[in-house]
Amino acid sequence: MAERRTLYPPIEPYESGMLDVGDGHRLYWERCGTKGAKPVVFLHGGPGAGSSPAHRRQFNPAKYDILLFDQRGCGRSTPHASLEANTTWHLVADIERLREMVGVDKWMVFGGSWGSTLSLAYAQTHPERVTELVLRGIFLFDEYELDWLYQDGASSLYPDGWEEFVSIIPEEERGDLVEAYRKRLTGEDKAVQLEAAKAWSKWEGVTVTLLPSPEVIAHSVNADHAIAIARIENHYMINKGWLEEGQLLRGAEKLRGIPAVIVQGRHDCCTPPKAAWALHKAWPEAELQIVPDGGHLFSEPGVLDGLVRATDRFAA
Repeated sequence: MAERRTLYPPIEPYESGMLDVGDGHRLYWERCGTKGAKPVVFLHGGPGAGSSPAHRRQFNPAKYDILLFDQRGCGRSTPHASLEANTTWHLVADIERLREMVGVDKWMVFGGSWGSTLSLAYAQTHPERVTELVLRGIFLFDEYELDWLYQDGASSLYPDGWEEFVSIIPEEERGDLVEAYRKRLTGEDKAVQLEAAKAWSKWEGVTVTLLPSPEVIAHSVNADHAIAIARIENHYMINKGWLEEGQLLRGAEKLRGIPAVIVQGRHDCCTPPKAAWALHKAWPEAELQIVPDGGHLFSEPGVLDGLVRATDRFAA
């Protein structure tokens, strides 16, 4: 087997700033790589996770002009953990504002996990603005995916982590855990809010790696990270991403002609392969790579190999 590709060396932004997108929100953005090279926008996961220096390194910096940004309410964007005017469609509009700011007619769109959802929503709204798509860990916001992660699915694989996740919720409220967490994450008691945020974020941290990762778990319970990702994720889950059931699959027809690679871990227990397979069936032109020893995170060796090979291919 050919040697697996890894991240490009660390790089720093050549430009960064804050973009006022209205509604009281200001987005942190940065550009890395080579100004004027092939434009690409990176859409991070969560929702609410924010971008990181490692995300810059999935692209050849000599061949790409990489725009990364922190979506509403997370990372370095302000106000922190805000749910006001924070929906899928606000973010789709934000991406267009950023494209106009960069000054390009079209760009490549790269997104994993929730970032794959947002990539699909953006590309189906503005297909004329997308040159290629690179997607990982497909999440379509259909009911079975929500139930898998937050009601009765992944508990069969991680009964210990699940028991900890539900332990702060009384038995009588466990029929709808997303709603039970919503009450705590949006309540006035800051101590209760933080307890719920850490439990929510830790549960996700348990499911995203193929093998246990103390580093991922430690990051998941960091207070600032946990509050943003738990509040914003829960807000999106309660509202089902402001998407109709099956909407992104039906909308795949709008993506005909856009070159695409989907990289999906076989053992992804956060966003299982069923959604990636359904998307591929609806959009057979998209190349689907199921990584036999991959989990959810982009940093899983086989998943990362597929992503970097895809960005290298599209750079040419």
